Order: sequence, then C-alpha cells, then structure tokens
Amino acid sequence: MLDLTPDEWTAVALSLRIALVSTVVALPFGIAIAYVLARKKFWGKALLDAVVHLPLVLPPVVTGYLLLVTFGRKAPVGAFLADTFGIVLSFRWTGAALACGVMAFPLMVRAIRLSIEAIDRRLEDAASTLGAGPLWKFATVTLPLTLPGIIAGMMLAFARALGEFGATITFVSNIPGETQTISAAIYTLTQVPGGDAAALDLVIVSIAISLGALMASEWFARRAAKRLHGE
Repeated sequence: MLDLTPDEWTAVALSLRIALVSTVVALPFGIAIAYVLARKKFWGKALLDAVVHLPLVLPPVVTGYLLLVTFGRKAPVGAFLADTFGIVLSFRWTGAALACGVMAFPLMVRAIRLSIEAIDRRLEDAASTLGAGPLWKFATVTLPLTLPGIIAGMMLAFARALGEFGATITFVSNIPGETQTISAAIYTLTQVPGGDAAALDLVIVSIAISLGALMASEWFARRAAKRLHGE
C-alpha cells in the first residue's frame, strides 16, 4: 500500500492539474501549427518546424531559463501581463503549466501533423466541389479524420507534461503546494536522509499515471478510428 503524506498527495493532484491545463490550452495551437506544417507551403516553413521541435533537443533548463527571462515578473512580456491583466506566471502553478505545455508541444504537433498528412486529399477536394469553404471543410472533413492523431497527441502531451522537471523547476522553482509537482517532490525526497521510501511511492504513482495515459491514448485512438471507418 502506498503511504503518501498530505503534501505528497498535493504534489500528485497539482501535477495532474498542471498536465491537464497545459494540454487543453496547447491543443488549439497544436492543431493550427500541425495543419500549417502539413498543408501549407511557405518561405520559412523549415524554420518554423525547427522552432516547434526545439524543446525536444534543448536542455530543459535552457527552456526554463528562456521562459524566466521572457515571462518573469520583471521581464518584458511578464511585466506587461502582470501590469495590464494581473497575470503572474513566474513562481506560480500557471507558470508550471506554461513550461509543461512548451515542453510537451512538439509531441502533440508531431502526432497531429502525421494524422493530417495521412488523410486522403481527395476527400477534402470533394468537399470543396460540393461548395464547402475552407473553414467548413476543415471542421467537417479534416478535423474528424484527424481525431485519432489529436487524441494520441493529447495523451502524449499529458504524459510528457506530467513528468516535466527541468524547465519547470528553473522557471517556477519548487514551492510546496504551489509549484511542487511529482517530479520536484521526488527530487526533494531524494535529497533528504530517509526519503527514499517516500520517493519510491511517488515513482510508482508517476509510472501508474503515465502508463494509464498511454494505454488510454491507444484505446481512444482505436475507438475513434473504428468509428471513422464505420467498423
């Protein structure tokens, strides 16, 4: 039996909250960017693709630092958001959601883009010949056919956000009850004498949640594919 303290359960709940919020907020942008990369031809497309996937190859600490100097309380964007809208991201759970969303974004875009590229373009052309405009064609043909990829991308992003550590701790620190996620809590426990047992409990919880997310992704994607093909 897992024997987690209230603070450790708080870290688990906060991790789930941050992962869910980051995934939901990133989804519209992920669909838009994936569609542009899959369907459009323009100068600088390779650069956009590289920028989108940059968090995959950059050290997470570098990404966290860039977020800090951009969205920090005294940074240009951060100061504008705080003074104009009262939105403070640094050292807040919302900032952790931003960091997790940035780190998970490439996985989401990749899955959705591959799904869009696999669509038979003749189906979209048929919708156009029947009078469907670009937005209606996208909403009624492209988007439904992309659903398996969208589900897979969301679940991959959720699992990635759940395990994020480097960018998060650099941008929002490790504040219990506010920004301390499962990963940060495990790190903290491994730094104190006798904390290994509690860290192992959190590791087991993290593995269970991640496996559940990946299995759910596969199940939902299969269900969506079957419904699309009328099986």
